[in-house]
Amino acid sequence: MIPEGNTLEDIKAREQIIRVFYRDWKEKNPSQRRFNIHLNEYINIRMVSIVETSEHAAKSYLSTLAVLQLDSILVGAKKVSVRKPKPGNKNQKSFERILIMEYPFIGIGVVKLTVGVRRRTQEKVQYCITTISNK
Repeated sequence: MIPEGNTLEDIKAREQIIRVFYRDWKEKNPSQRRFNIHLNEYINIRMVSIVETSEHAAKSYLSTLAVLQLDSILVGAKKVSVRKPKPGNKNQKSFERILIMEYPFIGIGVVKLTVGVRRRTQEKVQYCITTISNK
């Protein structure tokens, strides 16, 4: 059961749920990637994906629920904008640009998928997943 509250204990519990989910997902998916139908490219899961998502998505019950739908989001999210990495953000330093993608999820709301594009390889890496609305 996922805690719905906003206490530090609830947030820490959700962070642990997300980390365990990613660990299990990686065991079941040794390629650590999913093909996005709109980008026509693979989106990869890396350590930065787990760190950023567990820290940010754990702050919200709905964002935590969204992370548990990782496969659907990676496959079906659509690009809505492109921006430069945040200056001074060490986790975004290896990216040349950041893709902002969205996936409407019934019962959860619009899910924001942030994808970094690596400088040299152009590899697409899932950076973070959070909800941005629950309409």
